[in-house]
Amino acid sequence: MKKVYGSAAEALDGLLQDGMFIAAGGFGLCGIPELLLQAIKDAGTKDLTFASNNAGVDDFGIGILLQTRQVKKMISSYVGENAEFMRQYLSGELELEFNPQGTLAERMRAGGAGIPGFYTKTGVGTVIAEGKEHKEFRGETYILEEGIFADLSIVKAWKADETGNLVFRKTARNFNVPAATCGKVCVAEVEEIVPTGSLDPDAIHLPGIYVHRIVQGKHEKRIEQRTVREA
Repeated sequence: MKKVYGSAAEALDGLLQDGMFIAAGGFGLCGIPELLLQAIKDAGTKDLTFASNNAGVDDFGIGILLQTRQVKKMISSYVGENAEFMRQYLSGELELEFNPQGTLAERMRAGGAGIPGFYTKTGVGTVIAEGKEHKEFRGETYILEEGIFADLSIVKAWKADETGNLVFRKTARNFNVPAATCGKVCVAEVEEIVPTGSLDPDAIHLPGIYVHRIVQGKHEKRIEQRTVREA
C-alpha cells in the first residue's frame, strides 16, 4: 500500500469534508503538523472540530484556521498565546471544551486503544465535572471521561520509513503519539523519510500500523516566547 505522498495536499486528498473531527498533535508550536494545517486551510474545509492541546498562535498552527473561520469547536487544555482564539471564544463564535492536559492525552490514547471511556479524579469538584457521571472507587470520587475517536489524525514527526514507522525528536513527541492513534486515518508530515529497515526497532515511537499516509517537507522552527539573558 502506498504511504508516501508528494505534498500535504496530496496526502489529504479524499480525506477532508466539512464538519469533520480532527485530532492534531503538537504542544504550543512544538511538533505541530504545520504543512497539513496549511493544506486544510487551502482546501477551505469548514465547520471543523479539533482535539488539540492548544491552537498555536494567531498566524501559525491551528491559528491560521481560526483566522479563516474554518474551526467550529476546539477540544483543548490551553488557550493562551492566541488572541484570536480567546476573542472568538469570549464572543461566542467558537465552541470550546476545556480538558485538563493529562485527561486530553488519555482521551486520545483511550480512543486509539478502542476504550470508550475511563474514570479519573482530575476535575472532580470543578466545572470540568459538570454533567459527567461520578463514581466512587475506594472512597474517592471519580468522573467519567470519554475516549476520543476522530475522523482524521494529523501529526508531525522527525523521521519515518516508507512503511510509516515514526520517530519523534525529543519533546516534539508530546501529543503526537496519542493523537496519531485515535483517528480513523492518520497522516504524518516528517522532516526525513529513510529506507525501510534503517530505523532501529527499539527507537521507533509509533509503529507504522497506525500511519496511513506520509509526506516529507521543510518546516519552520518557531519559538513562542523567546527568552534571553541581558547582555
